Amino acid sequence: MTEIRLHAQRLFDGKNFLDDQVLTISDGKISAIDQNIRQVDIKTIGLVVPGFIDLQVNGGGGALFNDSPSVENLKVIMAAHTKYGTTAMMPTLITDKVEVMVQAADAIAAAIAQNVPGIVGVHFEGPHLSIAKKGTHSAEYIRPISAAEWQVLARQDIGQIIVTLAPETVPPADVKRMVDYGIKVCIGHTNADFDTAQKAIDAGATGFTHLFNAMSAFQGREPGVVGSALLNDNTSCGLIVDGFHVDNASCQIAIKTKPRGKIFLVTDAMPPVGTDQTEFALYDRTVYVNNGKLTSTTGELAGSSLDMASAVKNTHIDLGVELGEAIRMASVYPAEYLYQGQDIIRGDLKIGKQADFVILNDDLSVNETWIAGQKFN
Repeated sequence: MTEIRLHAQRLFDGKNFLDDQVLTISDGKISAIDQNIRQVDIKTIGLVVPGFIDLQVNGGGGALFNDSPSVENLKVIMAAHTKYGTTAMMPTLITDKVEVMVQAADAIAAAIAQNVPGIVGVHFEGPHLSIAKKGTHSAEYIRPISAAEWQVLARQDIGQIIVTLAPETVPPADVKRMVDYGIKVCIGHTNADFDTAQKAIDAGATGFTHLFNAMSAFQGREPGVVGSALLNDNTSCGLIVDGFHVDNASCQIAIKTKPRGKIFLVTDAMPPVGTDQTEFALYDRTVYVNNGKLTSTTGELAGSSLDMASAVKNTHIDLGVELGEAIRMASVYPAEYLYQGQDIIRGDLKIGKQADFVILNDDLSVNETWIAGQKFN
């Protein structure tokens, strides 16, 4: 048995802030938490917090998952995000050909089989979306579900699965079929009315992808998808807090409206994360990076250059959310959403949980990232 005793000068375990705690890590899991600081192997300076879990990651480190769905690309993307505290992620494939979906599933399966740190499943964002709310997705590949897509979605070797879909293009019976497979169905890239969104929720949809973005807006006589997201207490919403995708006041309204635990932070990150890239190719267009904002040559926002540590900091500083809650939005809450009804092994720092944690500096930047008791940066 490999055992490490790590002294945390200050620790946030997902619930409370504590001083002078010693984590005993045995074979990648937390086996004890005590205050015997005389017997330690590693002393840390800073705040130890649960590792960040990002449920929407398109790319990083100069790599886009769609461009080359491979284990090698997954390692590049994961390495870029570990620098910013991400210890688990859902690599996200945006709307593409079914052959690319198969390649992505094969890559995820291989990564999980090889125990590539941090790869816990796959997020298929599309291709069953609304043309009217496609955003930067390619209309060429948006289509109804076919037998070929069902074969991918029925796989049991690709970890957790999230599917983002537009409920006006996918009937409730198909939503239920996905849910019966164990898939987390999220509503997004949709121009549906309130009633159509509600039918998807009744069929088992439990999430909303990047709240406010690429979905029908809340209006007095038609609450739209945003209204459905805010009204249904049993659903969760991903939120991109980068100052570009959603106005800070709208973020605050959502956090105030939804029950605690039902909003989690996502990055919707693209290749520039962890690089000095100023542009990259997406489909048949170019995306330009301008002071952190990603804009396609066709005018839309095209994902983000956000990282999870910055998302936490923005939520705390710009939105005025208490620090512990901002951290929970990046760790505890995405874990609860992803693993609902299962044994949750990530998300907080407790005995028996996987030793995924981040050491933050005073300015909330990342000093070190650990996954399963191994230091990655």
